[in-house]
Amino acid sequence: MSSINKFASRMNVTVVSNKRVGQYHQIVLNVGEIVNVCKPGNFAAIRVGGDNASMILRRAFAISRVSLSGPYGGSMELIVAPFGKGSKWLCSQTEGSEIDLIAPLGSAFGIPTEPVRALLIGGGYGSAPLFGLAEVLKSRGCRVDMYLGASTGGKIYAPMEGKRSVNILRIYTEDGSMGERGRVTEPIPGLVADGLVDVIYSCGPMPMLRAISEIVAGTDVVHQCAVEESMACGVGICMTCVLPVSDADGSISMKRSCIDGPVMNGASVVWDLVGKIPEAHA
Repeated sequence: MSSINKFASRMNVTVVSNKRVGQYHQIVLNVGEIVNVCKPGNFAAIRVGGDNASMILRRAFAISRVSLSGPYGGSMELIVAPFGKGSKWLCSQTEGSEIDLIAPLGSAFGIPTEPVRALLIGGGYGSAPLFGLAEVLKSRGCRVDMYLGASTGGKIYAPMEGKRSVNILRIYTEDGSMGERGRVTEPIPGLVADGLVDVIYSCGPMPMLRAISEIVAGTDVVHQCAVEESMACGVGICMTCVLPVSDADGSISMKRSCIDGPVMNGASVVWDLVGKIPEAHA
């Protein structure tokens, strides 16, 4: 494995609980001491479908948070939307089931060395990893505000939990069914212009991540985003999750989201070329 995954381990872990939370499942796994090397932004690659499944490749799931406290010792929380075959299988696992897991994988969010004004922006259930990040940032003395957005209120994950985790929580839905009507990116230009944010951490759909990057382009605001590219293997072998990234010399190279990400500098992603081959558009 890459040096970025040097702490990753493959293990069989036990499902401690599996609760339905709105449209999503909150799955807690007993993973032991590995929680000591998990950081906000890391993900887990899980073998789905059981021993006789036709789903050969693992599925990647963002780690929402980890904990050493509680009755289970080291536990890991995943927030899963039961959309595809793999995620539906995972959501069907009951308490006591064993799961084959590799974690922690991928790059993590960078934590500032001194207090900053941080804005956390989440889209849909992609917001789940931001709750654990908020706890870390607040422990470093940062001011932490969180904006959550989705097409409709039912897709906002655990809004009350978000309210407990940050200084200010605002919710935006496109249909106005929860919070304010509109897109979660709409208030960002005003915040940036007024100098109210130093760093933005985001997790959610790629169009949202691109919009944030374009808003802060040319400003002093740093944008760290957890990209949502499909990861077939999660460990850098299959090359299905590549993204065009601008290097320091201005050249463009294809980086693997599972190794060089999922957390990336939004300013370095060449958003116009996502899903394309850079050489064909040079």
